[in-house]
Amino acid sequence: MSTSSPHFLSHRRRLVAAAVAVVLTAGALAAVAPVDRASAASYPSWSDVQAAKASQAAQQEKVTEIKGLIADLTAQAAEKQKSAEAAGTAYQTAQTKYDAAALQQQTLQGQADDAEKTAAASEQQAGQLAAQLGRASANNVTTDLLTHPSGSQDYLYELGAMSKLTEQADGIYSQATQDRGTAQALADKADVAKKALGALADEAQQKMQAAQEAADAADKAVDAQNDNQTRLEAQLTLLTTNATDVEAQYEKGVAEEKARQAALAKARAEAAAQAAAAQQAQARSQGAGSGSSGPGGGSPNSSGWVRPSAGYQTSAYGYRIDPYTHAHALHAGVDLAPACYSPIYAAHDGTVTFAGNGGGYGNEVVLDNGGGISTAYGHIVNGGIMVARGQHVSAGQQIAQVGSTGWSTGCHLHFETRVGGAAVDPVPFMAARGISV
Repeated sequence: MSTSSPHFLSHRRRLVAAAVAVVLTAGALAAVAPVDRASAASYPSWSDVQAAKASQAAQQEKVTEIKGLIADLTAQAAEKQKSAEAAGTAYQTAQTKYDAAALQQQTLQGQADDAEKTAAASEQQAGQLAAQLGRASANNVTTDLLTHPSGSQDYLYELGAMSKLTEQADGIYSQATQDRGTAQALADKADVAKKALGALADEAQQKMQAAQEAADAADKAVDAQNDNQTRLEAQLTLLTTNATDVEAQYEKGVAEEKARQAALAKARAEAAAQAAAAQQAQARSQGAGSGSSGPGGGSPNSSGWVRPSAGYQTSAYGYRIDPYTHAHALHAGVDLAPACYSPIYAAHDGTVTFAGNGGGYGNEVVLDNGGGISTAYGHIVNGGIMVARGQHVSAGQQIAQVGSTGWSTGCHLHFETRVGGAAVDPVPFMAARGISV
């Protein structure tokens, strides 16, 4: 459970009101961190709280002040998180619109290319008939018929054949003209669609930047809530009970929580290192993790790529009935389904351009892999993003954990490969780089 969820905070308040000792348990102090000195001035100090106990009026005033501060922290965090969700949805909508338009443009261009080949073949056939008719007209059948009446049957046959050939030529010329018109119309449509992609790409990029800013603001508000609310609640306990060692117990709890978090981080790092070593060994035996259900991660292959996670593919790229929205829509990536909390790896070296709420993508990370190529990783578990915007990562480095956030019906990784910002089918894209997904 997230330390910023309403259920967690409500539970924590009940524990604080019950007894100071319970307030100081590891669960109540989760995510406690030193207070930022720049913002600490707006919050009461322990000496302020202690002084307020000198009179009932001052005590009540301080209680009211602290309760108001707690309410403000909660409201600000909720507001920023709501804004982040809205910005993430706007980004996802713009990206999906761009992806669908890019796919349509590619389809139109393919149809235009095919129509151009058909038109060229029709025109070639018409040209061959024109040449044949030219040769026939060089031998004037009518003149031969008048000067050699004894061969009239043969010449009449030639006239009939030429008439049919002319009719056939008219049909082929007409078809060639029609084919050329179709090719031109499709080419025009593809050109219009291509021109529209620029604006859609810009909009998607702007929406992604706005979503990142909103996500950063939400994180900051949640951090402020986590940093200050537990202390404020402990101060309330000092004001409303006869306990005398609240501050000392609070500081002791903070120190213990820091030690616990450090030990947990160390244990996770050791476990990750062991898992990485095991995966690298397995990758070497299976071809650098290139199997259709390979472990993911490991050492990059000669092209510099790795499989982004373990698990079989459960949904392919293309139009489908979305299992979450039940609408017919483009699924712009592939879904890989290892267990919940499984590692997600950078598929290639890159720089983090987005790490936050991606609307229907859930918690998402996007990497700029250079050369107009980017990769996206969606539905990350809450608290599972392990990188930040602007950070450089290496192929095979763990960047997140598998979850089921956003438009998801179960734990999986939604993996996208983007060229020029627009999603392309990851299967042939990765296969061209020696990786099977």
